[in-house]
Amino acid sequence: YGHSEAVHVETREKLNASQARALLEKAPGIVVLDEHRDGGYPTAVSEGATHDPVYVGRIREDISLPRGLDMWVVADNVRKGAALNSIQIAEILVKEYL
Repeated sequence: YGHSEAVHVETREKLNASQARALLEKAPGIVVLDEHRDGGYPTAVSEGATHDPVYVGRIREDISLPRGLDMWVVADNVRKGAALNSIQIAEILVKEYL
């Protein structure tokens, strides 16, 4: 249990790594672990497995795109990818739309 992805994002407006980090830190269900040192980023084994949040680290500006960002995303693929995600979507639907 635990899944990692290298995510590459291109935004409509320029967003630097610090701005992206600040936005992600405010997002519910996301934990930012982004320290510029050995071990300062999430891994599938240490953070992803058996935990509910999605962990994001290695947030960098993409040198190949003027409005690009790169980041490392880790989560428990059974919890967040399936069961927990379904429950969280249902809770939002009940609260905001039903």
